[in-house]
Amino acid sequence: MKALLREAIGTILLAVAVFLLLQATVQSSIVKGESMEDSFHDGQRLLVIKEGIAYAFQEPEIGDVIVFHSDNDNSQNEYIKRIIGKPGDTVEVKDETVYVNDIPLNEPYIKEPPDYTVGLVEVPVDKYFFLGDNRNRSSDSHNLSPERRWVVREDITGKAWLSIWPPGEWGLVPDYNPAE
Repeated sequence: MKALLREAIGTILLAVAVFLLLQATVQSSIVKGESMEDSFHDGQRLLVIKEGIAYAFQEPEIGDVIVFHSDNDNSQNEYIKRIIGKPGDTVEVKDETVYVNDIPLNEPYIKEPPDYTVGLVEVPVDKYFFLGDNRNRSSDSHNLSPERRWVVREDITGKAWLSIWPPGEWGLVPDYNPAE
């Protein structure tokens, strides 16, 4: 009986430890709207690696799908978008192509090419230029006011890692380096 009790306590402690580890490292996020189609769809649930883990040893990169709270939004909504420009980069959208530092991005993940232009802008220190993958149906850096155009580094809450719902969409979120 003692061995059974010891084994049960060990199992419970292990379960609690795993639960606490997951709570400290990942969060769940739900995609809202069509701004990230065809990569992600409305209602799709993602596991997100929390910012302190995802970016502990490196800064966010171009192509990362991030979750963030807008510093200009009091609603506490989470947004899911793709980083296009890092601090110090120049970004321009013309002729249905996104350019970062005058280099056209290879973007196999977008739904369709952008039907708009963005004049050359430089990404400020500690901020990021972000776009939805459904370029023409996304509220993002291309069409927000100048003061809302950027994601501030401290507003990033995590990096998309795994799609967990619906079952047909299950899998790792692919990493893309659109500069290649």
